[in-house]
Amino acid sequence: MRVALVAPLAEAVPPKLYGGTERVVSWLAEELTRQGHRATLFASAESCTAAELVACAPRSLRLAGIRDHVGSTLSMLREVRRRADDFDVIHFHVDLLPNALFQDIADKCLTTLHGRLDLPDAIPLYEAYPEMPLVSISRAQRKPMPKSVNWLANIGHGLPREVCPFNAKGGDYLAFLGRISPEKRPDRAIEIAKRAGVKLKIAAKVDAADTKYFKSTIEPMLDHPLIEFIGEIDEGQKSGFLGNARALLFPIDWPEPFGLVMIEAMSAGTPVVAWRGGSVPEVMTDGVTGVVVSSLDEAVDAVQTVSNMSRAGVRAEFERRFTAEKMAKAYVRAYRRLLGRRAVLARRPAGAARETLDPAPQAPLEASGPCVVWPRDGVNEPARNGRLASHP
Repeated sequence: MRVALVAPLAEAVPPKLYGGTERVVSWLAEELTRQGHRATLFASAESCTAAELVACAPRSLRLAGIRDHVGSTLSMLREVRRRADDFDVIHFHVDLLPNALFQDIADKCLTTLHGRLDLPDAIPLYEAYPEMPLVSISRAQRKPMPKSVNWLANIGHGLPREVCPFNAKGGDYLAFLGRISPEKRPDRAIEIAKRAGVKLKIAAKVDAADTKYFKSTIEPMLDHPLIEFIGEIDEGQKSGFLGNARALLFPIDWPEPFGLVMIEAMSAGTPVVAWRGGSVPEVMTDGVTGVVVSSLDEAVDAVQTVSNMSRAGVRAEFERRFTAEKMAKAYVRAYRRLLGRRAVLARRPAGAARETLDPAPQAPLEASGPCVVWPRDGVNEPARNGRLASHP
């Protein structure tokens, strides 16, 4: 199957540092290629993939200091549209922007929604394009959406088994990994560690938008012998950080769409203490991969409970539900379903009304190659297994 994967340009694929969506797109591209499909990745030039790479920006926009990504993304979408006939399926990971540009070929397109969907301004656009097939990453993510939305599938994330290798021993500290922001509640993580009397290591980036919150709320809490702020870490550091932890703290205070870090910890065998909200009850197997809590008191008690959990049992549940192989196979089923509906529409009499896809059945949540480098600093680096996109 010929599949186009259209990634955000904010980060490389995979990202150099923080970047959940780009990481998932990378794992999907590699696994689709491994399974024998012809995948083409539209992404920034720093990306590295076994798929064909179409480089659509000279470098990841966040690291280039570019905050508004709309212009670059629209330029990339024009290139995707120019090459649309090259693909059986076009799989978007850039949220809303494709709707207006690909409406007439909706029967070969799908969009995985990676973020929160309870923002009021997005609802009118989803209502305006009910023919565009969408994929959710959890059932909880769907709740704010109108009934007219055309859900094709519900597919949870998955990662390669070797990304966060199993660590049978773990360690003596609690881990907080991700982003410093009010909805991620690092303040809760700090309070849990202090009350439990267990060291906490915080590996997290601070976005410009969250600098004030970090300075006013979190930084004053770091002056404590049990608390260590590490800052943003890269992919190579992450596996050791998670694998050597006693537990991951995931004390969210928002409708989490998925929570990739939870399954990364599970892969390492590290149990998770997670706040009940959003996708958490779907992703977690309470009592097996960790403990789902609703209060600080419950979280402090859970720190002791998870110390006695089987790390092999945590890893086994990850293997059962959240590998990249399972994720890719679920997407291939969705692609085939999309193509099946396209074939049905093609057989309809000329002039018949166009229909949206039938709703997907309510299934439960389951679910490095050569690089193209954009010439920079006066050095022309060869494009191996890819090319630079032109935008006339």
